[in-house]
Amino acid sequence: MSSDTPTTLTVFFDFQRVAQGSKAEVLDQLRRRDDPGPYLVFDDRTGAQLDLDMRELPPELRDHEAEHRDDAPRGVGRPKLGVVAREVTLLPRHWDWLGRQPGGASVALRKLVDDARRVNAERDTVRAAQEATYRFMTAIAGNLPGFEEATRALFAGEEQRFGNLIETWPADVRAHLQKLSAAGWHAQ
Repeated sequence: MSSDTPTTLTVFFDFQRVAQGSKAEVLDQLRRRDDPGPYLVFDDRTGAQLDLDMRELPPELRDHEAEHRDDAPRGVGRPKLGVVAREVTLLPRHWDWLGRQPGGASVALRKLVDDARRVNAERDTVRAAQEATYRFMTAIAGNLPGFEEATRALFAGEEQRFGNLIETWPADVRAHLQKLSAAGWHAQ
């Protein structure tokens, strides 16, 4: 899944999935529930557990607030182009080589990264699916029977064994694990 894809969340109450969708949709779904929680909220792309502030404004009020902030005068300088400046540490011979490339160091580095992303796309997909599955699994199923063996099967790429090991786990947990791990099985 691309990082450009909008983030979707999945929310569990105990072992039951109780909400899913964008952050705004999830907040709306949870506000309509009668139970007090606690809820476990997960990012569907990374499997990471998130904190969700239930006091966040509903979209219609947040949009109204944003309209009034947009009237502020713009600052001086270049408009935001999505470029992120970070530090890179290289040896002098690397800087020399980059400096001799057409377009300079930044262009050369972008091309190298794009080439590496293409070459390693399948491996990166498998790793990302495994990591997302593992994060979710650890947070919600760490005490379920067969957890350690299921983890070994996940990282060994043994789809059938993984499925067998989680077969007795709660249905919603099992379904979410299958969803998170699917891209990794298909890419292998």
